[in-house]
Amino acid sequence: MASGEVPQEMRRAPNDDGARPSYMPGFGNDFETEALPGALPQGMNSPQKCAYGLYGEQLSGTAFTAPSHQNERTWCYRIRPSVKHTGRFARIDLPYWKSAPHVMPDVTSLGQYRWDPVPHSDTPLDWLTGMRTMTTAGDVNTQTGMASHIYLVTESMVDAYFYSADSELLVVPQEGRLRFCTELGVIELEPQEIAILPRGLVYRVELLEGPARGFVCENYGQKFQLPGRGPIGANCMANRRDFKTPVAAFEDRETHSTVTVKWCGQFHRCEIEHSPLDVVAWHGNYAPVKYDLRNYCPVGAVLFDHPDPSIFTVLTAPSGVEGTANIDFVLFRDRWSVAENTFRPPWYHKNVMSELMGNIHGQYDAKPQGFVPGGMSLHNMMLPHGPDNEAFEKATHADLGPSKLEDTMSFMFETRFPQHLTEFAAKEAPLQEYYIGCWDSLEKHFDGTPEGKWD
Repeated sequence: MASGEVPQEMRRAPNDDGARPSYMPGFGNDFETEALPGALPQGMNSPQKCAYGLYGEQLSGTAFTAPSHQNERTWCYRIRPSVKHTGRFARIDLPYWKSAPHVMPDVTSLGQYRWDPVPHSDTPLDWLTGMRTMTTAGDVNTQTGMASHIYLVTESMVDAYFYSADSELLVVPQEGRLRFCTELGVIELEPQEIAILPRGLVYRVELLEGPARGFVCENYGQKFQLPGRGPIGANCMANRRDFKTPVAAFEDRETHSTVTVKWCGQFHRCEIEHSPLDVVAWHGNYAPVKYDLRNYCPVGAVLFDHPDPSIFTVLTAPSGVEGTANIDFVLFRDRWSVAENTFRPPWYHKNVMSELMGNIHGQYDAKPQGFVPGGMSLHNMMLPHGPDNEAFEKATHADLGPSKLEDTMSFMFETRFPQHLTEFAAKEAPLQEYYIGCWDSLEKHFDGTPEGKWD
């Protein structure tokens, strides 16, 4: 299906004009929404007979006994129960989508790496066939760690659906526009926005404007949540009201379809004779969500020194170690820099966390050359990195008046696990062989004389 073509609009609430999807504000809220009046039971979850002949079914995102403030589940009222949306599965191969543990004996993951954008090809690619895994970390079977991917999409999924039993997906578009038709509603996504697709949620991906390319963080561990602000207080960073969850929408179509499931790193497909996107009404707090990164309100130093990059955390997926994330999603966007007597770019450091960065658009201040939109870099755990010589010299000799970083948006997938390169990342993706040399021109400035002390 070509860019802009849509198989069939999903049926939404009667007061929805259908021009663009409608959303409900909030992150982790308890929502209720119905596409037909009276479809949603009131005062109970599982009536003996549901309105319109619907089936009641619960989708659980956490264990039943998780603490109430962490418990996530959604009650769905659907045309058919989900058991009718699966059949006998057959294994299929998606050779470019890999899961951890995935350690290639002939691939060296120890190093500072950077890639140009993965180019589009003439091969038709949808959401599944266009996924290209760059790194993996942890273990999908024990639900720890993550994988990072590039997606390349040139066509819509038609009568084809997908869900991951392994993970939730954080989608970061870089070019093109996509529509995610999910069981719980419709999300349209463009560059400088993100979406979270929960584990177990069935959806179809349509191309609205393409070709489309972007980044995906596949989170095997605990769900993404907003980070604690600590002394920052109640405001700034990412605010809950700016996250948007779709209203109910459904399809009632009798048509031959396929459902693909990712389970323990393997892909399985079955055939059914209808659309599985048949949830007419739902209520709960386990649902897809989108967020406009242009609403992120950064905070920073207003006198001296460079704060830790953790102040730019949009979302965090906790681990079992307090304060050490399974994944942090960190955003570097337009902002003012005003710190006095301070080296303003990110400082040189080694880190127990592994940092994979992507450039959405513009120029990143610590790497003014070579890190282009659509590109990625990887600085694995305990490998030193920092500004190149051009950035160092400019920052060291700059007039330290207030300056604004503009036309910039980069992000980081940071994890406590080492990130292992896939064979695609090491041998097929456009690796910048010269990147390791970006620090070669850094000079020795040391002067141990008394005069040198104050130079």
